[in-house]
Amino acid sequence: MPSAVSSSRGSSAALRLGRFAVMGTVAVLILIAGVWASWGTAQYTMLTKGRERGAVAVESCGERVCAGPYTPVSPGSQPRAEVVLEDTAAVAEGRTYAVVMKPGGVEAVRSGPAGILYAWVPLGGALMLASVVVAGGLLRTRVAWVMGLSGVALVTAAFLVV
Repeated sequence: MPSAVSSSRGSSAALRLGRFAVMGTVAVLILIAGVWASWGTAQYTMLTKGRERGAVAVESCGERVCAGPYTPVSPGSQPRAEVVLEDTAAVAEGRTYAVVMKPGGVEAVRSGPAGILYAWVPLGGALMLASVVVAGGLLRTRVAWVMGLSGVALVTAAFLVV
């Protein structure tokens, strides 16, 4: 009889450990995906040393991109007749935006605080999603609240600044 009790305790401990491992892995994978999605743009907005910096006066917008002439600000950068900037809710025709050019192309990304916050929006979403996994799967409600509120703060700040 005592062996049945100890095996029941052992199996419930194994289930708890398994749940912790699986939910922890899911939460970490969500956060890695958020960083991965953000870093594609964030690297250009945050690490501007040695990159071409300037301004784009948006003249026209299509379905996915806006275009306009590029005026350089950094030394060694050349003016361009037309560069493309991703069309988002934060880009409008007739306005001028500070940008960083992606190497070897005609694509530009917004720079400054607005560009940095906008680049990290996918991480904000990942923080909010991972907070649900941490609260429900790992039963760590304080950590989940911090993660979720951090994600909301990041997305809200990006919305207000952009």
